[in-house]
Amino acid sequence: MTKAIIIVAGGKGLRMGGDIPKQFLVVKGKPILMHTIERFKAFDPTIQIVVVLPKDQQGYWHQLCQDYHFDVPIDIVDGGAERFYSVKNGLAAVTPEAQLIGVHDGVRPYVAIDVIRRCYEAAAAEGAAIPVVDIVETLRHITSDGSHTVPRSEYKLVQTPQVFQADILRRAYEQPFNPSFTDDASVVEAIDQRITLVEGNRENIKITTKSDL
Repeated sequence: MTKAIIIVAGGKGLRMGGDIPKQFLVVKGKPILMHTIERFKAFDPTIQIVVVLPKDQQGYWHQLCQDYHFDVPIDIVDGGAERFYSVKNGLAAVTPEAQLIGVHDGVRPYVAIDVIRRCYEAAAAEGAAIPVVDIVETLRHITSDGSHTVPRSEYKLVQTPQVFQADILRRAYEQPFNPSFTDDASVVEAIDQRITLVEGNRENIKITTKSDL
């Protein structure tokens, strides 16, 4: 099936404590975002890659591509005020021929190719799929009366890419924005679509803080 991936890279780097947006920080010889893009190109050389970037960061990105001789074909679209609108902008740039569309965080460069494959295969069969990993820490639920331990076996940590059959994702993004939309699965669930969980990889962290680096 024809595939596309929307890579959302709208970080401003504030939690890193610097001026350079986190997706542009250099790890292992090149900016994080380049590593992320290369993962999906390695998974499927024919995949359409749409990168969502704030308009005021696009010039810097083009300069980085020249500096690092980075020539993977991508489509760049403007970011929105919320992730919802960024994904919606990216979705508008996806070719109508795409049958499966994934959405991935630009600062998750260590997603395993096997995980990407599992997500696309599960979405092809079931309609919507997201990668998750087990919680190994103890969880406590905070209430007005204090806190109490909850069974961690009933919870999972959610990762990306989150992958959907194209018609499902497009229909979901016809909805108006809702603050409860924290990821693409929550948008799709709002149209009563069941989400299939697949095994993620623990290294697939979202690089957010200096300790993550």
